Amino acid sequence: MEGRRAVAGNTATGVLKLAALALMAADHAGQVLFPGVIELRLIGRVAFPLYAWCLVVGFERTRSVPRYLGRMALLGLVSQPLYVLAMGRDWTEPNILLTLCLALCALWGIRENRGLSRWWAPALALVLAYLLKCDYDVRGILLVLLIYVLRGNRGALAAGLTLFCLLWGVDSMPLNFIFGQRIHLKGALLPLLSPWLRVQCFAALSVPLIVCRFPGDIRMHAWLGYGLYPAHLLVLYLLDCCL
Repeated sequence: MEGRRAVAGNTATGVLKLAALALMAADHAGQVLFPGVIELRLIGRVAFPLYAWCLVVGFERTRSVPRYLGRMALLGLVSQPLYVLAMGRDWTEPNILLTLCLALCALWGIRENRGLSRWWAPALALVLAYLLKCDYDVRGILLVLLIYVLRGNRGALAAGLTLFCLLWGVDSMPLNFIFGQRIHLKGALLPLLSPWLRVQCFAALSVPLIVCRFPGDIRMHAWLGYGLYPAHLLVLYLLDCCL
C-alpha cells in the first residue's frame, strides 16, 4: 500500500474550487449564451486542471475515499439531466463529475495496490473514459494521474503540468482573433508561438494557481465544493430559457 504524501502546491482548495466553478461557468456561458465570445472559452480552459488538482489534494486529505467517491457519483447523477438540458448534450455524454470519479478510482487503486490494482485500476479508468465518451476523455484521466505522480515536487509539477497542457492544446481550435483583433505573428515569433496559439493551450494558465500557495482558504462543506456544479448548470439552463 502506498502511503500518503504531502502535496507541494496550493492546498487552498476552497478558493480553487470557487475559481474553477466561476471559470467553468464562463466557459459554459460562452458555449450556450455567447458562442461568438472566444475569450470566455479561453478562460474556461483553466477550470479542469484546477478541479484535477483539487481532486488529488482531496484524495490525500480525505478520511474515507468511499464517502468522497459516493458524494461525487451522486452529484454526477443529479447533474446529468441538467448537463443535457443546459449544454444541449446527449444522454450518452457524461458530465465532468464522471471523469473525476473514474480518476479518483484510479488513484484509490494505485494507493491501495490490492491484486495489482496499481496497474489495472488506472488502465481500467482510461478504457472506461474512452468507451463512455467522458468529458475531457482519456486526457482528463491522464492529467489527474500526472498531477498525482508529481504532487510532491513543486518544480516538477509546474513543468509537467505546463508541458501537458501545451501538448494537449496543439490539436485544438486555433486562436486567430482575441478581443476583436486579429493576431499577427511575424518573423521569429511565427514558428515559436503559432503552435501554442490554440484554445486548449490556455489551460497552462492554471499552473500558477496550482503551484503557488495562498495565505488563506475558504472552509466549505464536503457537499458544497462539487455541489455547486449542478447548481450552475441549472442557472445556465434557466438563463438560456429566458433569453
